[in-house]
Amino acid sequence: MRRALQRIRAYWNRSAMFRAGAVITGLVFFFILSGMICRSWPPTAMDATARLSGFSAAHLLGTDHLGRDTYSRMVSGAGTTLFIAVGTVLIGALGGSVLGALCGYFGGPADEIIMRIVDALFAFPSILLALVFVSLFGSGRYHVIVALGIAFIPSFARTVRGEVIRERERDYVLSAGLHGISPLRIIFFHILPNTGDVLLSAVLIGFNNAVLAEAGLSFLGIGVQPPDASLGRMLSESQQYLFSAPLTALMPGILLVLMILGFSLLGEGVRSAGN
Repeated sequence: MRRALQRIRAYWNRSAMFRAGAVITGLVFFFILSGMICRSWPPTAMDATARLSGFSAAHLLGTDHLGRDTYSRMVSGAGTTLFIAVGTVLIGALGGSVLGALCGYFGGPADEIIMRIVDALFAFPSILLALVFVSLFGSGRYHVIVALGIAFIPSFARTVRGEVIRERERDYVLSAGLHGISPLRIIFFHILPNTGDVLLSAVLIGFNNAVLAEAGLSFLGIGVQPPDASLGRMLSESQQYLFSAPLTALMPGILLVLMILGFSLLGEGVRSAGN
């Protein structure tokens, strides 16, 4: 825990991008947490007397075409998006790290075959791979997590493989091998901890991409399904009301941009501070 806090302090001191990303992300989380505590309308409740309304005491950020409170739906949708992003990155990072670490350390024909497959998958945008997997697994938040998680494995695998190849010839790795330490222990207890900056940057960029991918899938109608709220679905539903009720698109759009910008700055800040 102390080591983690020291790293965070070092990132904060070394990188202005990390500081900006931390502030933006902190504001987003504050908005979500405060909304969960203070909101007065459930995200699915409809107020038929206040359809497409603007700012008001009853509805702070207005309502949508069904009279649902925009503020409550933004809070719920952002929470859903973050939940999906966490699940996506867990699957992608764990699967990709194990695959990339084993391929990078042992090499050989298996490494060549696996990485050519990974390279072929990596040539396609993750959103396109996710579309394929969603069509196989079905829509809904848990299916989206699995689909995006699998689609994110190639990017993590390439990143980790490159770091392991760079580290495996270092003196501390060779010394560990001479002392009879098993290859798996060398990989997961010696090499990977020494690639922490690169892995953390990849995870944060993965969060950024996962938020964007989930919003894209929900915008297309194949991600989060009603009655669950999602920022992407809110943007999709508000298209035809852009001029008559711009708040229905503007507010969730701003929140989505801030989420993506915050994670992106954090990831770039970690990478720049680690160099």
